[in-house]
Amino acid sequence: MSYGSYLALDTLLDAQHPMSEHHDEMLFIVQHQTCELWLKLVLHETRSAMELLAADEMRIALKRIARVKHIQRTLTDQWSVLATLTPTEYQEFRPYLGHASGFQSWQYRAVEFALGNKHAGMLPVHTTDPEAHAVLSELLEAPSLYDEFLRYLSRRGYPIPTRVLERDVTTAHELNAELVAVLTDIYRDAEQHWDVYEACEELVDLEDNFQLWRFRHLKTVQRTIGMKTGTGGSSGVGFLQRALDLTFFPELFAVRTEIGA
Repeated sequence: MSYGSYLALDTLLDAQHPMSEHHDEMLFIVQHQTCELWLKLVLHETRSAMELLAADEMRIALKRIARVKHIQRTLTDQWSVLATLTPTEYQEFRPYLGHASGFQSWQYRAVEFALGNKHAGMLPVHTTDPEAHAVLSELLEAPSLYDEFLRYLSRRGYPIPTRVLERDVTTAHELNAELVAVLTDIYRDAEQHWDVYEACEELVDLEDNFQLWRFRHLKTVQRTIGMKTGTGGSSGVGFLQRALDLTFFPELFAVRTEIGA
């Protein structure tokens, strides 16, 4: 066993195949391949956290979430590398991308499903990849990370509304006023509920980091292609702008309004 064989470097380093002769296409490929590798690890850690919460192992689940937070920072920081690509440089090889688009990343969609932003209408995009479609279908039908956390709280004796616990998990979670009240009580007496309070803040960190990644993505795209349509036919910056309004854990942000009101 050598370093190269353990990491399958022959395969990994032979996976970059520019379609054009332009120097900067290698940057574009490596950037997105690296992102996919990190997304693979985010998904690995998040699914483990979900399983651990279901088994009432919250402390280990929080360790997984902490690791995801570090990965998110790396993903956000690496946009600065792609931002060195100017509009003129990108246009030299953009036509060679055809209909390829980050919108088609099944791992990104899987992470969003795992965190709770579920949309069954996204599945048809991946019908040509049976393995990806199977993973997405499984995550669509399974409780999200937030669902598992709220079920964990219920088992701990917190009065999580039945409507929340028995909701259709194939849809995105929506703000529930009763749940806001439960979480507000936790925040108002943080010392009494310290471990749960800390877990709530870990989830807030997770969403904050995700939103920062989305924002950095938007600004990089805007800097590179302006307001043009994305390669896969998406609305480009407009699509990314709307994504900033999405939230995984709405009650954890609604609590901020309640505290001290």
